[in-house]
This record gives sequence, structure tokens and C-alpha cells, in this order.
Amino acid sequence: MEDRMSLATAITKPRRARAKRIDQFFGRDWKVGYLFVLPMVLIMALLIFWPFVSAIIQSTTSLNFLTGETTNVGLRNYTRLFTNSDFLQSMQNTIVFTFWSLLIKFIVGLSVALILNSRLPFRGVLSGLMLLPWIIPEIVTALAWKSIYDPLFGGLNPILQGAGIIDRPLGWLSDPNMAMGSIISVNVWKGIPFFVLLLLAGLKAVDREQLEAAQVDGANAIQRFRNVTLPSLRYVIVVTLLLSFISTFNQFGLPFLMTGGGPSGATKLYSILAYEKAIASLQYGPGIAIAFSVAPLMAVMIWLLARFMRQDDKRDGDFNKSPGLADRALKWIGKGMNLLIDAVLWPIQKLFELYEAGVRAVRRASGRRVTQPMTSQAVRRNGGPWLRLIVLLPVMIFVAFPFYWIITTSLKTTEQISQRESIFWPQPATLDQYRSLLQDTPFVTWLLNSAFVAASATLVSVALASLAAYALSRLRFRGAGLLTTLLLITYLLPGTLLFIPLYQTLTSLGVINTHAALILTYPTFLLPFATWVLMGYFRSIPVELEEAARIDGASRLYIFWRITLPLAAPAILSVTLFAFTNAWNEFLFAFVFITSESLRTLPIGLQSLVVGDILPWGKLMAASLLTTIPVAVLYIYAQRFLAEGLTVGAVKG
Repeated sequence: MEDRMSLATAITKPRRARAKRIDQFFGRDWKVGYLFVLPMVLIMALLIFWPFVSAIIQSTTSLNFLTGETTNVGLRNYTRLFTNSDFLQSMQNTIVFTFWSLLIKFIVGLSVALILNSRLPFRGVLSGLMLLPWIIPEIVTALAWKSIYDPLFGGLNPILQGAGIIDRPLGWLSDPNMAMGSIISVNVWKGIPFFVLLLLAGLKAVDREQLEAAQVDGANAIQRFRNVTLPSLRYVIVVTLLLSFISTFNQFGLPFLMTGGGPSGATKLYSILAYEKAIASLQYGPGIAIAFSVAPLMAVMIWLLARFMRQDDKRDGDFNKSPGLADRALKWIGKGMNLLIDAVLWPIQKLFELYEAGVRAVRRASGRRVTQPMTSQAVRRNGGPWLRLIVLLPVMIFVAFPFYWIITTSLKTTEQISQRESIFWPQPATLDQYRSLLQDTPFVTWLLNSAFVAASATLVSVALASLAAYALSRLRFRGAGLLTTLLLITYLLPGTLLFIPLYQTLTSLGVINTHAALILTYPTFLLPFATWVLMGYFRSIPVELEEAARIDGASRLYIFWRITLPLAAPAILSVTLFAFTNAWNEFLFAFVFITSESLRTLPIGLQSLVVGDILPWGKLMAASLLTTIPVAVLYIYAQRFLAEGLTVGAVKG
């Protein structure tokens, strides 16, 4: 008996020692951790990193159309770009489009956020209305604004002619001198809500005591904003600008849907040129080279953003460590922003000082005592909110008018639209366009296709994201930090760098032009975002609850399923709705991967209703409204969860 026990001890002791060494090397929770992150790693490896690497290889090749052979040309596709007039013009267009879009969105978004953060009548309604452009499908945005810009049947020319600003109808999208400004305006309309949402969340975190102390010290509103509010918003402003830069610089859908890159190449961005070369002309090598020509810039932006978004991790590290290159780069970016802000605020500050001086002079002349602040508390309390509402009114009209135009146009007959009868109101209102849309087009098929694809992709993405987020935020295993960094890079990777290699990958798999192509590829942009958001929520759940369950003998899987997931229900709802909205609205992948009419999703179906120069505006507006309603209903139902999920999880994850 003793011999048997000694033999068992001799066998088990080395096993325990080996298991302990393995745990020390791979981490305490490596078995469960690797199991949880495996599905996400497979998707990232097969549908993001491998297509990315293969695309880099193929960008060094060229196709001979006569022989059908592919030859290796090295870096010739890249070097030719610097002498290619089309590429140089497209890059110039992209820079102009990005610069003015970002500048206007930041100024308007910050102004609106400041107003919405103050005492304001109907603030809840105004906040909800302000965020609507962000959630409606890109195709709806493009169609609505194309209709408004239309020189014959649109609503913009009559408004400007009635106001005496122009004396004849203008071709907003057909004039090379006006087309770029027109699509920038639409991008601003679409992007302002993103700035408002994040900046409003940042404003709510500003220390009120510092503002009150500055006011007691005699600082006026401009000085308080410059010296207290803006420094507190530094983190949110940098993150918002970098995120918006990445998405705006790589914009494809809106310019393509509105102008196709025309007229005469005036709005052809680099992403549109890459699509024309690689997909339309089947020149994969040169097309991929165009798309990947911006990869170094995107790498720098993603590197800076990743570094900045993980400042909390850095604070937990070595405080004596000298600042790195990213820190110095961010410091110089901050200095540049300070100079720009000072330049913008200087004339406003001078006007404010002149206003104060004028009021004081009037009070002295009338024998009234000069006080500080110069307006009475009652006047500021009663008149201030309404004054802010008046200032906000032009922006609200700009935001709301496209929705009004969609509804009124959809209620007109084709004769009313073509004869320009009662431009701004249907007389009489009719549902003919809706009946024609449902009876004469495959709209219902497109609707069901979108619902199936969006629901399937969302289910897969949220399920896998929940597992991966829990592992990365709670479990200890080797490679978790690297995987978190790669996850953030994947989350920020533009779709314009992926759609060409994904097209080739799906073709080789034999699933191109099927719903499986969309269900497989949508997680490439849904899964990283959902994982990043959920990581922020899981970290906020008290770890003591899980430790108590571990003491009672519960497994990690049981803890995840029975304890963590129920507590994270609001976060799950948030990312589910956000993922569904993005999948429902997606245009680029569906446009490139689906060609059969019976398989089209709503964005592609609506785009197919436009045949050449024939635009059935009534039917298009009816379809746009019906496409928007499901997303709007979801958003209204869970507005609080969506806002909380984006501002807390996505930024602080």
C-alpha cells in the first residue's frame, strides 16, 4: 500500500510542477482565456490580417489583359502614383474634403454641445433631434440631399432665390466649382451628431467648482471657456478629432452615391479611385496600391489614437519614464490646437470686451452702479436659455430640413414633383408613392434581406465580442495586452483598405454574391467595436462578486454566464443595437460583394432605383423613410444605452 502511494506521489509531483511552470508562462487563466478569444482571433486572422497581407503582396503585381497572366512589378505600382495626375488630384480632393469637414464639424459640434449642456427649453427633444442624422442610413442621407440639391425639383434653389441670395437655379452637384462644397456640407450634416455626442459627454465631466471659482475671480464666459472648459476637454477633443479624421479621410459612400466622383473628377476621393481601378477595371494591383498608399498615414493616426486612448494604462506604469515619441507628437498636436483655438477666440474675446465696455459706459451715463457680472441674475436666468435657443435655431433647421423634405416629397404624386407644384407641401397628400414602391419594386425583399443579414451578423458579433471582452478584461493569460492593442488597431482600420482584399478572399472561398459574404465580413468592423465597448463595461463590474463565486467553486464559464452577463445587460443591449444599426446601414461591402437583385440589401436596393439620369424622387423618398423607421425606432427605444455605450465603453475601454 505504501509502495503504491509512493509511486502515485512520484508520478503526480512532476505533473504538478510542470503544470505550475506552464501556468506561470502562459498565465493563470490561459486555458479559459485562449478558449474565449479563439473565435475572435480566427475572424481577425482569416478576414482581416491574412487579406491585408495578401493584398500587400498583390499590390506589387500587374495583370496583363491580353494573356491573363499576373507579373511581379515590385513597387512600380506605388512609384507610378506620384506621377499619376488622377491619383494626385484624388489625394488633393481628399485632403480638402477632410480638412474643411473636420474644421466645420468641430466648431459647430462644440458650439451645439455647449448650448445643449446649459439650461435650455426642450433640451431633451433638441438633443434627440440633433443626433438623428448620425443613425440614418448613408444611402438615405445621399438620396435626401441629392433631391434637395436637384436644380429642377430640389428645395434649396427656391429657398435661396426667395431670399434673394441667388438669381437663378444652380447645379450644386453638377458644377465642378460647387460640387466639393456641396458634399462637404452633407458630410458635416452627417457628422455633427458624433461630435456633439462625445463632446457633450466630456462637458458633463467638467468640474463645476472650477468654473464657479473662475467666475468669482471675475473671468467672463470666454475666459472661463478657454482656461477651464477646454483644458478639461483635451482628452475628448483629441480622441474625437482623430476618430473623425480616420473615418472622414476614408469616406466612400456619400461622395460616391452623390456624385460618383464627378463632375470632371472634382469630388473623386482616393477611395473612389481605388474602387474604380480594382473592382470596376479589375486592375487589382494598381487599385490596391492606391488604397494602401494612405496606410502609413493611417498607421500614424491609429498609433497616436491608440496611445492616447490608453492613457489610463500609462498612468499606472512608471511615472519616471521619459516621454516617448507619441507623447511628444501629442504635445505638439496640443500646441497646434491651442494656437488655432486662440486665433478663433481672439476676435470673439475682443468683441465680448467691447460689449462689456459698452454696457458699463451706458450704466455710468445713466447713473446706475456697475456690477460684475454686468447682467443681473434674473435677466441671465430668464433670457439666457431663450437666447441660446435662438442661436441654436439655424443649426436645428439645417439638421431637420432633410427629414421634412423626405416626408413631404414622399407624400406627393409624381406630377406634383415634376410640375413643381407646392414645392414645400403636398397638395393634396397621397400615399401613391408608397403603394408603387411596395407593388412595383422588390422593396420588401430588400427589407427582409437587410433584416436577415443585420440580425445574423449582429448575433455572431455580439456573442463572440462578449466572450473576448470578458477574457481580455478579467482573465490573465500571455498575449492579452498584445491582443488588446491589435483589437484597437482593427477597430480603427478603414474599410477602404479591406474591401478589395476581402473581395478576392470571398471569391476564392466561393461565397461572393451571397448573404454569407456579408455575414462573414460584417463582423470585421462590428466585432472589434463591440469588444472594445464591452471591455469598458466588464472592467466596471466589481471583481469581488466573481471572486466570491470562485471561492464557492464556480467555474469561469459559470461566472461569465450567470454573474457577469446579467450585470452587463445594459452594455449588451447597447452594443447589440449599435451593431445592428451599423449592419443595417452598411453600403460599401454590400455594394461590392452583392450583384444579384434578389440578394440586395436596402442600401443597395435603393441605389439601384436610380437608372442613369432618371431619379424617381417620390419613390426614393418613400423608400428612404421606410428604411429609416426601423433604425429610428430602435434608437428612440434605447437612446440612453447607445449614448452611454459609445461615450463610456468605446472611449475608455
